[in-house]
Amino acid sequence: MPLILGVDPGSRKMGYGLINKQGGKLIYVASGIIRIPQPLLVADCLAERLKVIFDSLNEVIEKYQPQEFAIEQIFMSKNASSALKLGQARGAAIVAAATQNLPVAEYEARKIKQAVVGTGAADKLQVQHMVKTLLALPKAPPEDAADALAVAICHANTYELLIRQAGAKKYRRGRIVAQKQ
Repeated sequence: MPLILGVDPGSRKMGYGLINKQGGKLIYVASGIIRIPQPLLVADCLAERLKVIFDSLNEVIEKYQPQEFAIEQIFMSKNASSALKLGQARGAAIVAAATQNLPVAEYEARKIKQAVVGTGAADKLQVQHMVKTLLALPKAPPEDAADALAVAICHANTYELLIRQAGAKKYRRGRIVAQKQ
């Protein structure tokens, strides 16, 4: 299975997580949080924040060379300004993936929680606990990194399901090998 980069978007901090799936086992590769420097938060320089997100994700992509990119979709909150900033941060992340020629998959928060915890109404602590359990980690990752790993887990399970539905028995180097008739 290809290496998957999952992203939990944010305009102040953005989680990322990389996993692989071998057979039925999920393999943890790396995770972290891209933090916007304090001076940019105080000055409210959105363009500079987006540049930090874009540049930082490009570094992660170049370092780990994932073949798939998955990101959480935004949800509409009560604060339209926050939703717009989050959308722009997502855009910077998606452009970073697109410039590296990665296919981009987007998932709703409820679908991600359903894939990891079993219910779309799960809270952050439940997601952290299940990510720790599913990836056999010694301790729960930070909240934003856990959310990003959950996005990657959701994508891994969806990817595998799509391959089975397409009638393929296996895949090689990120490509589906069709079942012989």
